[in-house]
This record gives sequence, C-alpha cells and structure tokens, in this order.
Amino acid sequence: MAQEVSLREAYGKTLVELGRGNPDIVVLDADLSRSTMTRFFASEFPERFFDCGIAEQNMVGIAAGLAASGKIPFASTFAVFAPGRCFDQMRMSIAQPGLNVKLVATHGGISVGQDGTSHQSIEDLALACSLPGITVIVPADAVETAQVIRAVATSYGPFYIRLCRPKSPLVYNEGYRFNLGKAVTMRQGTSATIIAIGIMVAAALEAANNLKREGINCRVLNMPTLKPIDEAAIIKAANETGAIVTAEDHLEHGGLGSAVARVVARHKPIPMEFIAINDTYAKSGTPAELLKRHGLTAKDIEQAVRSVIKRK
Repeated sequence: MAQEVSLREAYGKTLVELGRGNPDIVVLDADLSRSTMTRFFASEFPERFFDCGIAEQNMVGIAAGLAASGKIPFASTFAVFAPGRCFDQMRMSIAQPGLNVKLVATHGGISVGQDGTSHQSIEDLALACSLPGITVIVPADAVETAQVIRAVATSYGPFYIRLCRPKSPLVYNEGYRFNLGKAVTMRQGTSATIIAIGIMVAAALEAANNLKREGINCRVLNMPTLKPIDEAAIIKAANETGAIVTAEDHLEHGGLGSAVARVVARHKPIPMEFIAINDTYAKSGTPAELLKRHGLTAKDIEQAVRSVIKRK
C-alpha cells in the first residue's frame, strides 16, 4: 500500500518555501486557513496574509487588485465556494482581464465525504474550464501538488488548481517534475488507455495492475493539466491503443471525460467509457463509501476497460 500524504499540507508548506524566496507572493483565504493549510504561510508571513472572512467573492476581487498591483496572489477556499460562489468575480475580475491570480481550491469532489451534498464540489471543473484563458490543474498526489504550486508561481496568468480533502496515495517519488500542459505516462500498454486525474490516478494504476493478470495491458495517463489539455497524448493513445477510459471525481459532463471526448471525436473516433459521477448529487458518507456508491473505484475502472475493449 502506497504511503498516503495530504495534498493540502503539501500546498501550504510549498507556499512558505516560495514566500521565503519571493516577497511578491501574497496569500488570501476566506476563514478556512486551518483547512486549506494556508495557515503555514500566515504564521511565517502575517504581513503578506489576508484573511477575508466568509466573503469569498470579495476575496477574489482583492486578489485581482493585488495582481493588478504586481503581486502574485494565491487565494484559497473550498471548491464549492470557488468557483461556485465566486463564478462572476472569477469571470469579470480575473479571466476577462487575464490577471495573474492563482485560485487553489481544496475539498474538491465527493471524496470530501461526511460533510455531505452542500460541500461536495462535483461541478467545479466544468465551471472553471468554461472560463476562457484560465488554466485548470488537478494534481494526483502531494509530490505533484508541490511541483504544480512551484510551476504556477512562475507562470503568468490565471490558474484554478483543485485539491482533495483526504490524504492520498503517493504515485510519484521526489524526483518527479511537473510539466505544465503535458500528460504523464504512468505505465505503457496497448490494450486500452486509462486517462485519469486527481485521486483517480491511484485507482487507475491499481486497475491496470489487476487487469494485467488477465492479459490486458493498459496504458495509464495522468492528465494533471485539464485545460489546456494535452491533445497530442490523447491522439497518440487513441492511435496506439484503440480504446480510452477516463476517470475523474467529478460529474461526467464538463470535466475530463468531456475534454478527452472532444479531442477523440475531432481526430480519432474510437470507443470510450467514462468513470465519473452520473447526473446526481451524493449523500453524506465516508470517502470510500461514496466512491464505491458512485462507481469511482479501481473495480469500476476494470469493468469499463473490459467493456470498451469489446467495442474495439
């Protein structure tokens, strides 16, 4: 069993590291710094930390103003609030002027668990991806999270980065280097390709390992940059494996599956299956219970692979 590490904690500690080297980095939060882990930055750099209270829309506006003044703002809250509550501010104050704001939302997806329907953000990627000019990133583990935060700090423009609540299995070692806009081949294969994001990357790897015992050799791609998506990697997978399964902790429409399907339809139509949340909201439960109930497990991915291979 791979070691499980908090992506939120990796984010908070990386912010401190970056803050030591760059005085222009500032951090904003909306009364959730103990949960988003921006509290680490607040403790070391109180003069560069702004708690905006339970006023997420105002936080986005302040972040935009700081960016327009030459600062590099990282603004954080739960994914249900940004982009959910802040969509208009993200659109008007960040996306349209193309400002250098980094929105890092935690508690994405149904893996939030017991907090229930109101706090399970299953629409956030669709909302963020709908905004022109915003880069959308979903790291797979704590190692990748740290790499992503370092990369976006030195990349100009608006970003939306989605992190999960629970600790997640490590899929990378410390030698990994994130490449903005590029998919990562986690394992090679020719039978089918599994393309996954976030917590589903570990499940995809588990599924591929299990399927190998049946003689099914799956390619596994981690697609950390959801927008702009790595079209070349998708087309290559379509040509070389002839079948694709996508896996995400998000609604089926508007997220990873939709983005991959657009590329496939345009360049290389092949059979596809989608591991995602159907057109429904979840209930309260443990992350494991909810992922099982909504078909987001390694076993579900395995079944989807078997199904899509039959359609080749």
